[in-house]
Amino acid sequence: MTKHCLMVGAGLSGAVIGRLLAEAGHKITIRDTRDHVGGNCHTLRDPETGVLVHVYGPHIFHTDDAEVWEYVNRFETFLPYKNRVKTTSQGAVYSLPVNLHTINQFFGQTLRPDEARVFLEGKADTTITDPQTFEDQALRFVGRDLYEAFFKGYTIKQWGCSPTELPASILKRLPVRFNYDDNYFFHKFQGMPENGYTAMIARILDHDNIMVELNTPVTRAEAEGFDHVFYSGPIDGWFDFRLGRLGYRTLDFERFDYQGDYQGCAVMNYGDVDVPWTRITEHKHFAPWESHEGSVLYREFSRACGPDDIPYYPIRQVAEKTLLADYVELAKAERNVTFVGRLGTYRYLDMDVTIREALDCGRAFLASNGAEMPAFTVNPL
Repeated sequence: MTKHCLMVGAGLSGAVIGRLLAEAGHKITIRDTRDHVGGNCHTLRDPETGVLVHVYGPHIFHTDDAEVWEYVNRFETFLPYKNRVKTTSQGAVYSLPVNLHTINQFFGQTLRPDEARVFLEGKADTTITDPQTFEDQALRFVGRDLYEAFFKGYTIKQWGCSPTELPASILKRLPVRFNYDDNYFFHKFQGMPENGYTAMIARILDHDNIMVELNTPVTRAEAEGFDHVFYSGPIDGWFDFRLGRLGYRTLDFERFDYQGDYQGCAVMNYGDVDVPWTRITEHKHFAPWESHEGSVLYREFSRACGPDDIPYYPIRQVAEKTLLADYVELAKAERNVTFVGRLGTYRYLDMDVTIREALDCGRAFLASNGAEMPAFTVNPL
């Protein structure tokens, strides 16, 4: 039986679920408050320089999920791209993540991999046996010198608090490589869409059964009348923030232009706490197959997210998780609404994970054969 479903949000979650259901014969309406599709992945060609700009900050596609990689390439050609991040710290430039070159340069050594392991172990605080905080984790594995040069100041600026207040889990794995590999990601498939993410998402949405309505906010009351709603907006926003607002960090972008090549790389971090921005991104380097004389750059500043700001990074500390649990209970009492994506589940998600979860969610809907869908197909807690 054909159903009419509403997707709240024209980002990756809404587009992927909408396309899957549309191809199965269902009618899809997609509404978004912004004047463009793509959510925070939105890309736009700068009219003056021709540079393809990542409007809400850079998005680099990387995944080990072969099906997801095949999916995005169905709608856009992905060209090879390796993210090689640099950082300016204490008056010098280094490669990230910390690798053998970084170690040798920073300490003025010519260590081989095995020697570097022993050397760093000597720098590490081995009295920390069960790291509980971000700082504990860093001190245990890289020692104070590297921690203060590359992690401490950047983390304070990014999260607005001391690393002693952040959980060790933020440093998920040993942040050091004992070789000269400076590729920021480990994943098998890495690339950038040749014509940008907005072009890709527009193609995903290009189906006779999909109607897109931009500049169209959706309230809970306005979502009535549809057979099912897939909501990718903020979960607390669905309930008009009645229990309070979940905490996020947001970003401010300070654009500046340059004639030529400003920094020679796409991403330059700034590890010193007295430099107010976290990084500078030079967007023409995200498309190395293109050539542009002019350059578009952004200084990024992280701060607490206010009611009128764009939410970027969910904080997910103890207080936020407690509030989230209360909203999850409210969500489970809803009928015919499924909460999806980064904002709908209050989780930081890479693009490939967002697409994977959207594919799984859409398939679960198709397999339900009219049975009621749960509020979540992934546990947000």
